[in-house]
Amino acid sequence: MWELYKLYARRRTYIGFGAFLLLQAAILAMLQHPRAKQEVGGLLAANGLGFAEHYQGLTLAIVVIAFSFTFLGGLYVALVAGDIVAKEYEEGTLRLVFARPVSRVRLLGVKLAACVIYSVSLVLFLGVTALLFAGAYRGGLGKLFIFIPEEDLFAFYDTAEGLWRYARAVCCLAGATVAITALAFMFSCFKMKPAACTILTLSLLFIDVVLMNLPYFRSLRPWFASYHMGLWVRTFHAAPPWPAIAESALVLLGLSGSFVTVGFAHFVRRDLK
Repeated sequence: MWELYKLYARRRTYIGFGAFLLLQAAILAMLQHPRAKQEVGGLLAANGLGFAEHYQGLTLAIVVIAFSFTFLGGLYVALVAGDIVAKEYEEGTLRLVFARPVSRVRLLGVKLAACVIYSVSLVLFLGVTALLFAGAYRGGLGKLFIFIPEEDLFAFYDTAEGLWRYARAVCCLAGATVAITALAFMFSCFKMKPAACTILTLSLLFIDVVLMNLPYFRSLRPWFASYHMGLWVRTFHAAPPWPAIAESALVLLGLSGSFVTVGFAHFVRRDLK
């Protein structure tokens, strides 16, 4: 509890929440542009779907989450997780902490748990606010329509089914985000500046995304971590590929466990004097 109190007592912890709210407002405003409506309306009409009932809260919330998290999600998760150990070492407070009878493994475990809670709460906050804002902006939830060519995904559902799939997808995204948390936490356990931890984490994520999206590597997409982090999108298929989704979840779990193990193993051997 004390670690969570320290985390949420820092002003920078709330930067991600505020940035998501601002970006959501900007995206929703842009989605009201006539050109955006025209393109989506043409796609819906070509498939016999009504524009008014599908261009509402659920559909727009998915768009908001996809763009918001892609550009900002990893940044703020890496910022907090990369800061939580490295910052205390930089300020010299870790030596004061270890003056008391507390093991390094226990301390790291508590800090890691706080980071995981933060990352999950950030994604859930994004999911809830995106749906509330989009629903209020368009006057209702409406029916869900989702089209992502990269995933061969074209699906539409009524309100009840769409809301269930939306909630399930947000929970899957929250779980996938833990891999970013673990990577940044690993760097934080090394002797480096907090900013360097964040930059290294984001650099690896961007490299992974860029390589995965190169046309030459399309057949190798399952070898990239960012591909597996997209498992939340695949839950929107009419018949979700659960074996593939479970495989992606296990890959992310394995990566997270590896990052945490490396971080713990290095930190327990560090000289903090």
